[in-house]
Amino acid sequence: MTVRYWAAARAAAGVESEQVPAGTLAEAVDEAVRRHDGDQRLRAVLDMCSVLVGEVPVGRRDRTQVGLDDGALVEFLPPFAGG
Repeated sequence: MTVRYWAAARAAAGVESEQVPAGTLAEAVDEAVRRHDGDQRLRAVLDMCSVLVGEVPVGRRDRTQVGLDDGALVEFLPPFAGG
């Protein structure tokens, strides 16, 4: 499945997107952090992000319970401010 990072998540990951094997959203986060040398800054940013799976917001659901299909698109959108 494809993970796409936006704004601060992209800056923390150092890439716009990557292919990550995972069965759940929690596994996707763990794998992304592992791929980036265990960068806890990346984990902290991803933990703050709103997440879309496909075009569906995950909301506050437990990330261990959010299943991912083959070919899924997972997007991490950090909080932002604006006027």
